[in-house]
Amino acid sequence: MIVVGGDGVARCWWADGDPLYQSYHDSEWGRPTTDDHRLFEKLVLEGFQAGLAWITILRKRHRFREVFAGFDIDRVAAFGSDDVERLLGDAGIIRHRGKIEAAVRNAGAAAAMIEEFGSLASFFWPHAVAGPRPAEAGEVPSITETSTMLSRELKRRGWSFVGPTTVYAFMQAMGLVNDHLVGCPAGDAAEVLRRDLVP
Repeated sequence: MIVVGGDGVARCWWADGDPLYQSYHDSEWGRPTTDDHRLFEKLVLEGFQAGLAWITILRKRHRFREVFAGFDIDRVAAFGSDDVERLLGDAGIIRHRGKIEAAVRNAGAAAAMIEEFGSLASFFWPHAVAGPRPAEAGEVPSITETSTMLSRELKRRGWSFVGPTTVYAFMQAMGLVNDHLVGCPAGDAAEVLRRDLVP
């Protein structure tokens, strides 16, 4: 449902309450991007989010960016075992060895995809989804045929922590699908920006 916050702004139900969520909803979530660093960052952070609430990642995102070299793909791909140990000792991020090692491997896989496709955007955006926005929270899926297919393809290319649910959350956040509810002003703004990108 659409909720009007104390600031008078109408938003999707999940963004009600926490100011950090409100800002993220209003200015980022669902807004399309073709920036490879942002696409890579989001997919990696969605992997770190697995099993946790997204607000946990949002609160730690600044530190993630600091210790992961701004999510520069080539720099992260060059991380070695010393970097992994450094990250495991940093209380400002999620200290999960499997997810940290996956982020490094995923950077290498991302670099290979950029070499093949020219950019990550060139790989992802042909799979953007048009169509009507959901009217109610119950209409928002957590997994789709497209996210399942992309998950399978990413895993084939060496990525990990990119299950279909994680990939769909990435698609929602990066504007590959517009799951802002009907009546949400942020969704209207996102749809205008998506017009020239959605096949």
